[in-house]
Amino acid sequence: MVKRTEVKTHNPFNGQELGSYMYMSDQQLSDCLSHANDAFQIWKVKPVSERTAVLLNAASILTDNKSRFSRLITEEMGKPIAEAEAEVLKCATVCRYYAEHAEDFLRSTEIISDAQRSSVRFDALGTILAVMPWNFPFWQVFRFLAPALAAGNTAVLKHASNVLGCGEAIRNLMLEAGCPPGVFQHLIIDYQQVETVLQSSYIKAATLTGSEKAGAAVASLAGKYLKKTVLELGGSNAFIVLDDANLDEAVSLGVRARMLNGGQSCIAAKRFIITAPLYDAFIERFEDAVRKLAVGNPLDSSTQIGPLARKDLADSLHQQVQDAIDKGARLLCGGRQNDCFYQPSVLADVVPGMRVFDEETFGPVAAIVKASNVDEAIRLSELSNYGLGVTILHQ
Repeated sequence: MVKRTEVKTHNPFNGQELGSYMYMSDQQLSDCLSHANDAFQIWKVKPVSERTAVLLNAASILTDNKSRFSRLITEEMGKPIAEAEAEVLKCATVCRYYAEHAEDFLRSTEIISDAQRSSVRFDALGTILAVMPWNFPFWQVFRFLAPALAAGNTAVLKHASNVLGCGEAIRNLMLEAGCPPGVFQHLIIDYQQVETVLQSSYIKAATLTGSEKAGAAVASLAGKYLKKTVLELGGSNAFIVLDDANLDEAVSLGVRARMLNGGQSCIAAKRFIITAPLYDAFIERFEDAVRKLAVGNPLDSSTQIGPLARKDLADSLHQQVQDAIDKGARLLCGGRQNDCFYQPSVLADVVPGMRVFDEETFGPVAAIVKASNVDEAIRLSELSNYGLGVTILHQ
């Protein structure tokens, strides 16, 4: 049994307490899961048009309340307000997308075979557990929730402990949109209670977006209890600039690709691998562009870089930067921490064996690597366990 404890959320910009929540008791959690299962029996047989009508309502609520929801995102995890607004609108888009296409996606089809009759049919699984991160606290939920609900599933969300206000806002939003009680619930639970959820016969699958460590823990439990899983874990994407690339375009795109959301994105560019002829010019222009980024209050519309979501994240990032410097990397700019803030930083002459090369860096730090030619650039890009994506710029 997990002892009921209080968890508080804080604004990483100024430390202000934003909310106080109590973890659910085991009995409350059990009741929620039972409620989700009961709701599933009704939700799964509703016409697709009724399920998608809820998504269309959710899209309208998101759009109409963009300012309120974006401010909540910014206050809880520090995302610049302009990016938070874009996140809310993206959530509205994904709701509309599945509302418009669910009928086609879920349509049964006859197929030719040597049997008397063969077909493909799409049935809802049941109640799905979603373990979601803080870095895109609305988007990560809605990109799962929209297709899951459209397909007839019910869902329970375990959100990150520093964005519980966002989780509650999404729960209330979906109820306002017409989602029947029990179809989507926000579970305010401790990580130790995740096993209680996964071992429940009412839970049919789990999805997680988060760290390698969190993914391994959920995958292990899902295997133990024979539950389907979808995991989206860390990234250390290579951004490769070849000899014939447009340098201005490479710098402009590279800064955006690294610094979006303060660098706190799994799919952000992390390792900049530049072939030798462009290396010196690239780092000079890239450093200049990074120095010009506006750092400050994330509620200010002109701010491009706000605080990291928590101080421990800034602490860890600084340790990675110091490791690189100690091993011979050149710090071109940045490298300073002030509580949750980390100054946008550029490290040159990064090589394998440095933590900023070998690990995922989750913050506004760009690691720049020199490659002698295209073959070495590709080889360096593949020296990573994080395989989300690669960008290659060339003519």
